[in-house]
Amino acid sequence: MKTYYVYMLLCADLSFYVGVTRDADRRVAQHNDGWDPDCYTHFRRPVTLAKAWEFNDIRDAIDWEKRIKGWSRRKKIALIRDDWATVSKFARGSDRTRPA
Repeated sequence: MKTYYVYMLLCADLSFYVGVTRDADRRVAQHNDGWDPDCYTHFRRPVTLAKAWEFNDIRDAIDWEKRIKGWSRRKKIALIRDDWATVSKFARGSDRTRPA
C-alpha cells in the first residue's frame, strides 16, 4: 500500500506552504535546497515542517491539501496545534474539517 503525506511548511517569512508528497523528509529537503526557483518557498527559505498528515489514498490527500490551502493563517495555526475547537470556531459553515 502506498503512503502519501500532506505537509505544511513554515517559511522564513512566517507564511505557510501546503503540499502533497510520497516522502515528506525528502520534500522538505528539496524545498530547503531551493531546487525549483519557481516554487513558492524558493525565496522564503529556510522552511521547517510544521505538520504532516498520512494518507493511503492520493485522492484523500489531495482533498485535504486543497481544503487547508484556503484556510486563514489563524486556522492553520490552530490546526498545527491540534486545537480542533479553534479550527471549528474559524470554520465557515462547515463541520468537515478533520482528515478522514
